Amino acid sequence: MTKKLNIGVIFGGKSGEHEVSLMSAASVMRAIDQEKYNIIPIGITKEGSWMLYNGPIEKIESGEWEGISNQLLREDPQHRVFSVIPMGSEPSQALVQGIPPHLGEQLDVVFPVLHGPYGEDGTIQGLLEMAHIPYVGAGVLASAVGMDKIYAKRIFEMVGLPMGKYMLIMRKKLRENHEVYIEMIEENFSYPVFVKPANLGSSVGISKAHNREELLKGLYAAAKHDRKILVEEFIACRELECAVLGNDEPRASVVGEIVPSHEFYDYEAKYFDDGKSKMIIPADIPDEKAMEIREMAVKAYKAIDCSGLARVDFFMEKETMKIYINEINTMPGFTKYSMYPLLWDATGLPYPQLIDRLIQLAIERHQDK
Repeated sequence: MTKKLNIGVIFGGKSGEHEVSLMSAASVMRAIDQEKYNIIPIGITKEGSWMLYNGPIEKIESGEWEGISNQLLREDPQHRVFSVIPMGSEPSQALVQGIPPHLGEQLDVVFPVLHGPYGEDGTIQGLLEMAHIPYVGAGVLASAVGMDKIYAKRIFEMVGLPMGKYMLIMRKKLRENHEVYIEMIEENFSYPVFVKPANLGSSVGISKAHNREELLKGLYAAAKHDRKILVEEFIACRELECAVLGNDEPRASVVGEIVPSHEFYDYEAKYFDDGKSKMIIPADIPDEKAMEIREMAVKAYKAIDCSGLARVDFFMEKETMKIYINEINTMPGFTKYSMYPLLWDATGLPYPQLIDRLIQLAIERHQDK
């Protein structure tokens, strides 16, 4: 009989997308094939504490896992401590302190179901590289570039991918003299404009400014989340998304469309609008446009040297049907109702098999390195 692998599912984290991670991780854990894998839940609090968790999965979604873990930590401090320590004699393995003894001391693969800074930006990927532990998703470079919208755009420009006009503003400079930047934006853009933190996902901190007052408010709202602020032109468009899967030979899914319930697909529309936002899969667009998007998605994926998975987001201008790349997400929302899994389900790869394939891709990438 083939030995069951220990899969460490890491969730939570210090970013503004902590709650989204809890939802994604709980969904992943419910779908993992427990005939093939032992699931080892590893939670990270908003303060950055790492704790093993062995309670009900639904307590992860509600956030109650933290209280349960803290109680167990008080009762048995040694058992609940979690750490990753590279083993000098066996560089391909790692000792993980705190795993239940009957499962051994090794994490075979880590699935870092973490969104945003400290989880999707190359930091935890670097830790896992140092510990010689295979992990699901993009490597350090691709994660860092994908997380930073400014640098991703610069890479996309280098490979000839079309995108809308944008501007970078540094938080420190904004605070020193915001009037200068307000004037600069108004000289280069027409209202409305979008304002975003450069390093965040799930539409956290994003606003659409229709006038100077809203622009100033949006700039400072984005500045709460990041030292780099991105201003983008408004494009009257349809929002289209494509999922990519693979390592050296990635392939693209069918194309889906987001029809937001709000003025744009913000955080509330994504996660808390009671299903009013619509995902249309496959998108009702001409076949040649779907093919163009799929080709562009793979091109963007390869441009940042991505591996494992990514969701690539696009705009299709309503008047001209021109396609613009918006951004790439190297650890997209991963509940079974999220766009990435739904796109693959419509392409013929159901959610449980998708998770299994991602684990295998992580092992293949690690062995290749």
